[in-house]
Amino acid sequence: MPQSRLTGSRIRERRLYLGQKQAALAREVGISAAYLNLIEHNRRRIGGKLLNNLARALAVDPVQLTEGAEDALVGRLKDAAVRLPQAAAELDKVEDLAGRFPGWTALISAQHRRIEVLEHTAEALTDRLTHDPQLAASLHEVISTVTAIRSTASILSDNVDIDPEWQSRFLRNMREESRRLSASAQGLVDYLDAGADQETTPLVPQEEMTAFFAAHQWVFASLEGEQTDLGPQIATLIETSEHLQSDEARLLTRSWLERYVEDAQLVPMAQFTEQWERSAGDISALAAHFAQPIDRILRRVAALPEAKGGAQSSGLLICDGAGAIIFRKPVSGFALPRFGAGCPLWPLYHALSRPGEPVSALLDMGGRNARRFRCLAISQPVGVPQFDVPPRNEVTMLILPEDDVAPPAENPILAGSSCRVCAREGCASRREPSILSG
Repeated sequence: MPQSRLTGSRIRERRLYLGQKQAALAREVGISAAYLNLIEHNRRRIGGKLLNNLARALAVDPVQLTEGAEDALVGRLKDAAVRLPQAAAELDKVEDLAGRFPGWTALISAQHRRIEVLEHTAEALTDRLTHDPQLAASLHEVISTVTAIRSTASILSDNVDIDPEWQSRFLRNMREESRRLSASAQGLVDYLDAGADQETTPLVPQEEMTAFFAAHQWVFASLEGEQTDLGPQIATLIETSEHLQSDEARLLTRSWLERYVEDAQLVPMAQFTEQWERSAGDISALAAHFAQPIDRILRRVAALPEAKGGAQSSGLLICDGAGAIIFRKPVSGFALPRFGAGCPLWPLYHALSRPGEPVSALLDMGGRNARRFRCLAISQPVGVPQFDVPPRNEVTMLILPEDDVAPPAENPILAGSSCRVCAREGCASRREPSILSG
């Protein structure tokens, strides 16, 4: 049922919550009880003065009666339903559920997210047990030491008339091996317990890095400026962060911070902010003015201070030549899949096959509160090209929210987050069925 048709259900839920009789409420707003009954069962539209009167009588904001749950929340509910198909959850009633029982809806969504995190943690731990060289070495050390102690004990027990000097040597070896076993076992326990008090700490280095950047709101004022050696500042940022738990995450973060410093030195923020306003956001003009590649300009837009319309109101995605997203900065309204690939209609992927050519597209992300985004992408080589070596390209895509009030100047591309949770029908680019279809 469309969200606009759920107003009556919310009125009924609010009235029952307040313990108010239907006839009393109808009398207070000046309508018949029969007409209010039709409204509450979504058989009559409501708006204007009557809606305001009902909201006043129910002591609630009119917006809370007319607006339903956020699209992202509804999407998570639908995703939760497909995880347990044997429950036969009514997907066509999910918006009704979200509108009538927001508390239970939030609980289901939170539990679904928690299950996803635990499943991801289990997968990461399984992979860790299989491929972690430090864990394998620690286990090998413990097993080797136990074997040595067992061999020594066997010699001592099987030979009663052993020479006292040799017996003393065996006992000394056994004591030393026992100490080594104790140290190895304690080291293994400490290694396995690392981060155990933080259940939801991401185990994937890129997730740790994303949490680090988000904690700094994607802007590093201490790395801006004309200083040439910012290594100590980078080291301090990394060492003092509680989000970077693994060496891999710290190494990955350092490489992106070094790229941030290079961008800041070649395109100083003070000059860039001035030119950004003067050029009215013309990316090509900015690239020409600073004589820098477009991908660097896109990254600097994403690092603009919030007051200038950048850091908190723009998104940034960077993928490698295989299409794997290696850097993500989310923006409200543009849902990004936590795992797996995104929508194939994003310019991010179109640019992969058009190296060096800027790609611009207006995307309609769908949903009840559909928003439009101007997405600018370009694929450019990374590093110095070499003969007989495949080029290494990265695609950078800037995501800028469009004015949702003014009519679009062009027909937007009807895109989504990813095929699995996209309800678009008849999409030629779909790679897998949607859980929302049927």
